[in-house]
Amino acid sequence: MSFGKNLQFLRNLKGNMTQEDLAEKMNVSRQTISKWELDTVQPEMEKAIELCRLFNCSLDDLFRGDMVTCSEAYTNLRVETVPAFRYIKHAVISSEPEGDAIDRVFSIARSCGVDKPRVIGWNFPNVSQEQINVFNMHGYEAAWILPDGVIHPDIEIHEQAAHRYAALHIEKPFENPFVIIPNAYKALMEYMSVNGLECTEKDVIPCFETDGESMDIYIACK
Repeated sequence: MSFGKNLQFLRNLKGNMTQEDLAEKMNVSRQTISKWELDTVQPEMEKAIELCRLFNCSLDDLFRGDMVTCSEAYTNLRVETVPAFRYIKHAVISSEPEGDAIDRVFSIARSCGVDKPRVIGWNFPNVSQEQINVFNMHGYEAAWILPDGVIHPDIEIHEQAAHRYAALHIEKPFENPFVIIPNAYKALMEYMSVNGLECTEKDVIPCFETDGESMDIYIACK
């Protein structure tokens, strides 16, 4: 853990704020910001509290947390409006449900003549504590984003209106997926917090990830 690294991480999250920008907001010199980030000195309590207010974080997170875990794996943090789309979905509950859920929607797409479907997925929440704790199971739901004009006669089609999402890109998520992917969601939540964005679950898929060798992760914003 490093206060200096956490500060630099938060500064970059806030629209790639420069040291000069932060110095002006904190009414200190750029050299002072540099010393903070190099951990050669730490701010007085009054300035530390100002930093927490600016970046919407706690003193404990700023000084004792590890806010930059795997951050080098993430690029293109952004807010974008995802256009409206139609989709079909399939959920699986098992010890390793992701592959089965994704394979199923790929199979459905191929049955409709689509060889390269756009597939997204997210954790399926309706899993009991017994399934989790006793049987080591969890749920995953995969969805095929339907191209214009494609209709599957036997599967319910869902619709989502255009909505604003915070997002980031992971170039190699499966080099260490059980660390990189969860920490990507953590980094995206920190990005939202720093920039005053709130999550929503109303009338949207709250969060999802794209399928592929690289991955983009999305969290719905109010």
